[in-house]
Amino acid sequence: MAVMAIRKRYLFVGAVAAIGVALLLTREAGQTDYAASIAEWRTGRLQRLTAADGWLTVAGLFWLKEGENRAGAGPGNDIVLPPGSAPDKVGVFTFHDGRATFSADPAATVTAAGRPVTTLALKDDAAGPADLLSVNSLTMFVIKRGDRHAIRLRDTNRPERRRFSGLTYFPIDPKYRVVATWVPYDPPKPIPIPNILGETENLPCPGYAQFTLEGREMRIEPVIEEPGDKELFVIFRDPTSDDEAYGSGRFLYAPMPEKGKIVLDFNKAYNPPCAFTPYATCPLPPQQNWLPVRIEAGEKRYGSH
Repeated sequence: MAVMAIRKRYLFVGAVAAIGVALLLTREAGQTDYAASIAEWRTGRLQRLTAADGWLTVAGLFWLKEGENRAGAGPGNDIVLPPGSAPDKVGVFTFHDGRATFSADPAATVTAAGRPVTTLALKDDAAGPADLLSVNSLTMFVIKRGDRHAIRLRDTNRPERRRFSGLTYFPIDPKYRVVATWVPYDPPKPIPIPNILGETENLPCPGYAQFTLEGREMRIEPVIEEPGDKELFVIFRDPTSDDEAYGSGRFLYAPMPEKGKIVLDFNKAYNPPCAFTPYATCPLPPQQNWLPVRIEAGEKRYGSH
């Protein structure tokens, strides 16, 4: 009986040990899979940032005035293109009643959608992709911000793109993948979102996420950028902005809430475009999204920004 009891005890202990090892391996595998998913996300982030239409190519922002706005690399233009990147005279953007029309200079080769342009009424980015004008390595298009319109310039040969030194991150930490309680607003409420231009835009906020981190209970209000979006946009700031992260705050996208929960993965927090170009019009975190604890996850500040 004693031998049988001891044998059963060892069998039980062995089974428990095997289960423990299996759970440990499963947990480690889960952590490895999670780390791999974040690494994959970082690869995609880097590709988007350094792409020909990424933020590292944004080389200028020129606010349109009523009437004629002349563009070219030569002196005396309203829209001054980088030296040597284009002819001295490229063309004229005529702006009237919120609409811009481009007329190319006869000596310049300007294309849109791969076709030569002489005169073209331009669609801005307010309701979808803007019309793109191309000259050598340059792309120009109209953006609308509040009641103002501007020409945004991209240059695939921008020195800042060629000298880009890569991104740095806080260590991946699963504790910063937060499953928060979702409290909806019915109906969604508009909240004011300021930007670096000193303007404010009201964006719909469908609710708030409530969670506990580092022993502190807090909430955050995401917004919907565009009607029909499948993700929520989170603009937040935390004390890491004082030293290691970007000073104005960071961005994060979250999947739509399900069954009263929403996932905020701060390991996917990233710097706004203003960290890479002075010609972006970045939104700033509303005061209620200033978190009281350090979020040591996601992207750190780039260079001296």
